Formats: sequence, structure tokens, C-alpha cells
Amino acid sequence: MDMGISGKRAFVSGSTQGIGFAVAASLAAEGATVVINGRDEHRVTEALESLRSLIPGCDVSGIAADVADPGQAGALLDALDPVDVLVNNVGRFEVSAFEEISDAEWSQFFEVNVMSGVRLSRHLLNPMLKQGWGRIIFVGTESAADVPGDMIHYGATKAAALALSNGLAKLTRGTGVTVNTVLGGPTYSTGVADTVEQIASAQSLSPEELKSTLVRGSSLLERFIEPEEIANLVTYLAGTKSSATNGAALRVEGGVLPTTV
Repeated sequence: MDMGISGKRAFVSGSTQGIGFAVAASLAAEGATVVINGRDEHRVTEALESLRSLIPGCDVSGIAADVADPGQAGALLDALDPVDVLVNNVGRFEVSAFEEISDAEWSQFFEVNVMSGVRLSRHLLNPMLKQGWGRIIFVGTESAADVPGDMIHYGATKAAALALSNGLAKLTRGTGVTVNTVLGGPTYSTGVADTVEQIASAQSLSPEELKSTLVRGSSLLERFIEPEEIANLVTYLAGTKSSATNGAALRVEGGVLPTTV
């Protein structure tokens, strides 16, 4: 299916690996001009090389900046031309006991998981509205709907990002611009894979053996989600076929949420 993305210009935050990289690759494969982002110049360069090897002839470039830092985010936006598709992917998560999470950690999670999307959307939404077409997509999580007790700071900030997405959609009334969130589930991203390999090695297990024990009991998929599976839904939302989907939270979490909506 032609997603109607060819020739569109997209920016994906936090896209040197994992879900962000998969989204960038999927958009580039559909013919979009893609700008990737990461905090480290070397990793951005490596990701660009990987994309060009994976998708010969793709039109990709990159900007190194920490979008959770106001100064670096501002410099990035100054260097970034208007885009048709913004994917707010960058995020931070960790397992921590609630009583051990400091104010500084709460602030950092808020900067990464909420304010990065605020800064990018605030700069890029109005040009989309003026041209009459655009897509803003937040890569969220089922933890925003079912906040885990061992990741309250993560779930709470992701719930705030979900509210941000819904509110921004209300600013697009009557236009060709849409704002939506993808609620991902447990995904075998690069970071998760590295952690599994380290734990497996310490326990004298194969990564596959350990991986199978970590799948959540509520999962209908009964396996980890692959980053490309998240990217498939993001790609659909980024194109012209999704024109009637706006202000929505779309689930691609493998059935771990027990609710009907």
C-alpha cells in the first residue's frame, strides 16, 4: 500500500537506534526525506550509514542535539527546515522505587518525556497549519494508561505527553494536520536487547532463554514487540491514508492492556 509519504519531509527525535531508528527506516523506505536525531554526533553518523546501507538511495540527514536541553533544542530547531511529519520519539525509562526517585530525576524525566515534545511541536505545528497539512506523532506507551508501580515517574510523564498530544490535536480543527499517539508495549529495542544479553551472560543462559521468561503474562502476543511493528503504525499515521484519525491514542502493545479502549 502506498502510504502517501513519498516526497514528505520528516523529523524523528531520538532515532539513532531502537524504535526511532525503525521509524526513520520505514519512512525513508516509503520515499520520505528523513532527518534523524541523537545526542551524540558519532552515533548519528553511524545511524545514517546504516540507513543508507539498508535503503540504498534514501534521502536522509541528521542533527546531533539533546532535545531535552532547551539550548540544544533551540539550536536544532534553528537548523531544521520546516517538516511535514514530526515524530516525537525520544524518551527515557527506568525501573525505580518511588521513594528513591529524587526531585532532580523527576525533572529530568519531565524534560525528556514531555518538554522535548512541547519544544518541537511548538516550533513545527504552526508551519504545518499554515501549509494546510502535517502530521505530529508521539511514540508513547501503554504505561501511560496503566502506570506501573515500579516506574511511576515514567508512566506519569508519559501520561502527560499523551495529554499534550490530545490537546494539540484540538488546535488542528478543520485543517489537514493531525496529532496522534502510538501506545507501544514491551518492545525488544536495542537497549532492552543489550540488557537481556548482559543478564543472560551473568546467569549462564542464552539471550533467547531469558527473553522468553520476561514476556508479561497479560500479553496476548506472548512475545516482545519488534521495533519495526511500532514503526508500521507510525508510518501509517504519517501518511495520507490516516486523514480521519486525529487526537487518538492507538494501541500497538501486544494486548498487555486488559481494557476495551
